[in-house]
Amino acid sequence: MSNIEDIRRFYARLMAANAASSDPRLEEVFASVPREAFLGPGPWTVIAGNAKITTPSADPAHIYQNVLVTLDAEKGINNGEPFLHAMWIGKLAPRPGEAVTHIGAGSGYYTALLATLVSPGGTVAAFELDDQMAELARRNLEAYGNATVVHGNAVTSPLPPSDIIYVNAGVVAPLAGWLRALRPGGRMIFPWRPAESIPFAVMVTHREKGFACHPFMRSWFIPCVGASAIPPAAKIPTRDEATRSRSVWLIEDRQPDSTATAILGEVWFSSDPVHAGDNG
Repeated sequence: MSNIEDIRRFYARLMAANAASSDPRLEEVFASVPREAFLGPGPWTVIAGNAKITTPSADPAHIYQNVLVTLDAEKGINNGEPFLHAMWIGKLAPRPGEAVTHIGAGSGYYTALLATLVSPGGTVAAFELDDQMAELARRNLEAYGNATVVHGNAVTSPLPPSDIIYVNAGVVAPLAGWLRALRPGGRMIFPWRPAESIPFAVMVTHREKGFACHPFMRSWFIPCVGASAIPPAAKIPTRDEATRSRSVWLIEDRQPDSTATAILGEVWFSSDPVHAGDNG
């Protein structure tokens, strides 16, 4: 049997290095939260490209790599790539005392990392629509007293006021309610999928005068139920337009103008950054 503590520590160092975060706690939480506790009993099925490979045994050493691990193959639900999540969490820079909303919590592994990073004083509300995943996450997170699992749809349910919104399901656009839930200075990361060929991860920051946005990498997630259909009369961005988006607006606050790169239901994206004189 391998020395799991050494393996977990090396894995955590890799995650922190990939994230390029200045927060030394990121490495600590990846080392302290046991991934195997959120995956069900091994052996596990991991995904490599289009192939699915079963680990040789239930030794947790096999899952301390940058691999997707299958949680429910029939529904396409996986525990996602740690490198990606380390990078996203590093960009969000969670701080003690902050309130996090996690949309698409799955079995709760990344919820647990977030809950640890906002301790002491912070909370995580973890939304999970799938019945079995929500129950699994609830059991897995019992040891994390500041994390609450909400078995419900974050598209139709109001979100609590949030310093961080962490979205792990692909959306055509962030919902207006999600933007309204974001406190001043708050950050949201979501997988933006306004067209089949445009899969971006986007960081949104609630500035004093509006919502700044930054598409920063390619990203593929399963679709978010209720938020993945193209709305009527939408302006679908080209790949170049999506890349050039620098702010996102609620149409009720500001009407789309010539800078619009995408118009999607109640929100629109602009190539203009948030300016000091903008209303938002």
